[in-house]
Amino acid sequence: MVSATFKDHFSSGSANYAAHRPTYPIALVDELAAVSPGHGLALDCGCGTGQLSVLLAERFDRVVATDASAAQVESAQPHEGVTYRAALAEDSGLPDTSVDLITVAQAAHWLDLDKFYDEVRRIARPGAAVALITYGVLHVEGPVDSLVQRFYHETIGPYWPAERRHVEEGYRNLPFPFQERQLPSLAIEVWWTLEDLLGYINTWSAVKAAEKVLGANPAVSLAAEMREAWGDPQVRRRVTWPLSLRVGNVQSTRNSEA
Repeated sequence: MVSATFKDHFSSGSANYAAHRPTYPIALVDELAAVSPGHGLALDCGCGTGQLSVLLAERFDRVVATDASAAQVESAQPHEGVTYRAALAEDSGLPDTSVDLITVAQAAHWLDLDKFYDEVRRIARPGAAVALITYGVLHVEGPVDSLVQRFYHETIGPYWPAERRHVEEGYRNLPFPFQERQLPSLAIEVWWTLEDLLGYINTWSAVKAAEKVLGANPAVSLAAEMREAWGDPQVRRRVTWPLSLRVGNVQSTRNSEA
């Protein structure tokens, strides 16, 4: 059962979320697999529509992917190695000491972290890896970038939920009671058409919040400016997001507290 305190910013746009959210680089999964004690079971919490879940299935025998939003789970990418469940990250339903890797991608800022970390310690195998993953503000090659930055920071800046600041800070100010590991710098990189980019922008929770207040979607006027700056809408431009990672091993924490 989903908690009454769950802040659902995404269920109403689950189909768009599935279609337009960027995927993660396989190099991220390789790095996470390398610091995990085994590759039997990975748990992807706050999985959304499965962007990371399906990649984890390339390196782990089995992946359980959970999200508090049943609508997100229903729109998730099917994969024979992934079992999707509507469940809170703080209450996975998995057996004790069963999981090699626990991930939370672009969702840790919504969790009750104290309860989540208790759940991590319960389900983790000795030495299991835990990773909080987030990507920051996108950058677009060419003149469009200044339009996107202005829209993000100024036009819809006041409409971002308070928790968004943790994403912008790369999760570095979230509590993380595990001995941290440093992984190589990684980034998401895609080559998108103008419509791809506009589709992604329209998944932002702040766009939806602004539309409710203003009575009109503020991305419509942005789209007009972007079309003029972009040129041929079929031209693909490089879009990047820096990845920020908080990664540790559960056994390390136990040893350090012994």
